[in-house]
Amino acid sequence: MHRFFLIAVGGGIGALSRYAISGATYRQLGGAFPWGTLSVNLIGAFVIGLLWGFSENGDISSDLRSFLFIGILGSFTTFSTYSLETLNLFRDGETGLALLNILMGNLLGIALALVGFITSRYLIKLIGGR
Repeated sequence: MHRFFLIAVGGGIGALSRYAISGATYRQLGGAFPWGTLSVNLIGAFVIGLLWGFSENGDISSDLRSFLFIGILGSFTTFSTYSLETLNLFRDGETGLALLNILMGNLLGIALALVGFITSRYLIKLIGGR
């Protein structure tokens, strides 16, 4: 039951963070392209890569991993919204923007997860970890 509580609290934090960051991004960049969803998904990709690197080093407990990975990041990033916004771009005849969203979301997301992981390895060495 303890782990369910941690995931639920993390989920609330992630969802509220997504709402705030996505909304701020849309206000700054406009709504013709789904910048808000792209930004939270790319931030989440980097952070999950970073945390993955730290967790492989044994620096993150299983409860904390559940809180961060499943709770916060699981509700912070949003594949379903990404999918719907991409379909809407296709439906509206914005094929180029839809393809750009697919390429940026997938390629940059994977690249940022890798950059996050590499960053964690560097930070562990820098601070004298294992």
